[in-house]
Amino acid sequence: MNHPARSQARSAARLAAVQALYQQHMEGTALARLLDEFHQHRLGRTIDDEDFDEAEYADAEVPFFDDVVRGVDARKDEIDALVAGKLASGWSLARLDKAMLQVLRAATYELLARMDVPAAVVINEYVEVAKAFFDDGQAKFVNGILDAVARQARAG
Repeated sequence: MNHPARSQARSAARLAAVQALYQQHMEGTALARLLDEFHQHRLGRTIDDEDFDEAEYADAEVPFFDDVVRGVDARKDEIDALVAGKLASGWSLARLDKAMLQVLRAATYELLARMDVPAAVVINEYVEVAKAFFDDGQAKFVNGILDAVARQARAG
């Protein structure tokens, strides 16, 4: 049974995870410090960042947030190889918008490691996260990449 409050808390955790991964990517923040900063100052609060539209976080499911951020950090090479393999010819991870890359990384981690979350839920959630930062065309791009990643990650 899906509880709306839990679903909302996970959605907030996903949005926060993308923010945290973006910050880590841009500033090189150490993982422990990054998690601590988000626990102390950001989860459940409004964030105003010049690179993102203002986003208000509902109370996030903190263990889920931690798992996604730690998981992406630990499996970044595997995740990046999987995502890069789904990009169109001539495209590379380096050409992607930095926030877009974090959306794809977080979603790919969930597709690889969180078998408790159905692939369709992961894809839909991260398409919604993408819409917080990008237009519908880029959200469709996320949908297409994640659909291809899911077919490979969840095969077998």
